Amino acid sequence: MTDDADISTAEQAANDARILGFGRLLGAANRLEYILGRAIEVECGISHLMFEVLLILGRAGAPGLTMRAVAQEQVLTTGGATRLVDRMVDAGLVVRAADPGDRRVQVVRLTPLGEETTVRAARLHVENIRRYFLDPLPADHRAQFTEDLRILSYAARDALPRLR
Repeated sequence: MTDDADISTAEQAANDARILGFGRLLGAANRLEYILGRAIEVECGISHLMFEVLLILGRAGAPGLTMRAVAQEQVLTTGGATRLVDRMVDAGLVVRAADPGDRRVQVVRLTPLGEETTVRAARLHVENIRRYFLDPLPADHRAQFTEDLRILSYAARDALPRLR
């Protein structure tokens, strides 16, 4: 790798190992997101974003989550979360209910169909993760690679407040 000061031309910039590595990470993530998300859409009839919300609600359990928490978990605006949850209510995947502790707050919970869809989509997703994300890697690299991604994810998450 070159030092920052060694980048003095567009060619050097384009061929810098750090820039190439980060570009490959983004390219892989975008392609995998498309492949895995498209499979969920075709096989389960929901978007990848809906699947992510179903997973978040699955982690929350029976109490559900407030609309605000759903928005924060998915880094959505409250309006974006409301529109997404509206579509999920219309599809029968979730229900909204008033929070018993504060009737002004709406809580979102999985329906039985939402539970079933989450399980069906997760089974498909796990198989596709194995096929497209893990199988291409050497077996002895997989655990370290996923640990490295966890470290990067947490580091990026922790940097976000400083960027605001």
